[in-house]
Amino acid sequence: MPDFTPAGTAAPDALERETIRHVAWRLMPLLMLGYFCAYLDRVNVGFAGLTMNKDLGFSEAVFGFGAGIFFIGYFLFELPSNLILNKVGARVWITRILITWGMISALTAFVWNGWSFYSVRFALGLAEAGFYPGIILYLTWWFPSAYRSRMVAIFQSASVISLIVGPIVSGQLLRLHGALGLAGWQWLFIVEAVPALIMGFVVLALLTDHPRDALWLRPEQRAWLAARLDSEQAQREAVHDYKLGETLRNPRVWWLTLVYFGQNVSNYGLLIFLPQIIKAFGVGYGMTGVLSALPFVFAGMGMIYWGWHSDRTGERNKHVAAACGLTAVGLVACVLLQGHPVAMMIALIFTAVGQMSIAPTFWTLPTAMLSGTAAAGGIALINSVGNLGGFFGPYIFGLIKDATGSDTIALLALAGAVAIPALILLALGHDRRLERINGRQAPAE
Repeated sequence: MPDFTPAGTAAPDALERETIRHVAWRLMPLLMLGYFCAYLDRVNVGFAGLTMNKDLGFSEAVFGFGAGIFFIGYFLFELPSNLILNKVGARVWITRILITWGMISALTAFVWNGWSFYSVRFALGLAEAGFYPGIILYLTWWFPSAYRSRMVAIFQSASVISLIVGPIVSGQLLRLHGALGLAGWQWLFIVEAVPALIMGFVVLALLTDHPRDALWLRPEQRAWLAARLDSEQAQREAVHDYKLGETLRNPRVWWLTLVYFGQNVSNYGLLIFLPQIIKAFGVGYGMTGVLSALPFVFAGMGMIYWGWHSDRTGERNKHVAAACGLTAVGLVACVLLQGHPVAMMIALIFTAVGQMSIAPTFWTLPTAMLSGTAAAGGIALINSVGNLGGFFGPYIFGLIKDATGSDTIALLALAGAVAIPALILLALGHDRRLERINGRQAPAE
């Protein structure tokens, strides 16, 4: 874990430093392991497609639609799932999510045609709905605003670790083709579902819902943390105490939803088809896994720095816009450098750094506005509608690739999808509520 001292504010006292460090070391590894499992089961279909598509006779469009329909189920259950989590607590609800999605992910090994593939992926989206926004909400229950961007970055880094480890493991699992009468892609889905099932029971045993329940903190640490979080909530509500219905009608919330939608079109369109892009370099399954992981080694370092720098300066919008811009430039470079594998890998590295650096700073924007049920509903709204981009990205990529026979126009479409959010964020400008909560002066526009 990095240094948790919030640069740009008054130096924290010893009690604050000890409390934040203790909370981070207790909670963040659990949350990261859960998200590692989530991302592994969400995008391993991209690797399975290297052999599954041929075995089942899927076109690129059928595969893209099936990979993306996950996000339709995710969309439908996201808001109610987050409201349930807010009511019953994270410990029980995250456990339910982990166990059900692990079981359904394993069932993907037994699909036999397009419709069975669509059904299982849709059910997987229903099962996983609420995990990511639930954790974003959960972090607001434990970490003051000045620490939140880097904590989201640390949490988000689990997805990067998954994107490093997952392709390497998946490439090897494909080599199990024929073992016990199962195809390699079937082994991939079965084996990679097991960690989620295990983590469900780990979370049930170890996760704590609220600071007041944290017997592993000293009484003075619990008192300090509760007072700090209550003070920040009071300051947010003094500016504007949003109710759930008002949140769902708020124009800024919907603009942020559009930003998140665009970046997910780009993110999942690339992630699902990245193994096929790399395989076209003429390498085997094992090397495809290694090369697919490489961009995310750099992305992990980049996103931690991005979140730290945003916390240090107190600026949010321009950091998110810059990450979107870097992603768009990287995707355009991929188009221009096709046919040059080394140069294209460098472009993919810059694309991954930009893409993975968006979310950690992005989520500080709605959580600066909202609290309580409004935060649960607002975060779920942005994540659920925004994640519909995860349906459109792979599906559009597959349709364009089927129609044109190449990745060129598809990559340009992804670049456009992530460039538009950068413009929206610059137009929205800075939310002054951030400075009222963090005790900073607003940065110059």
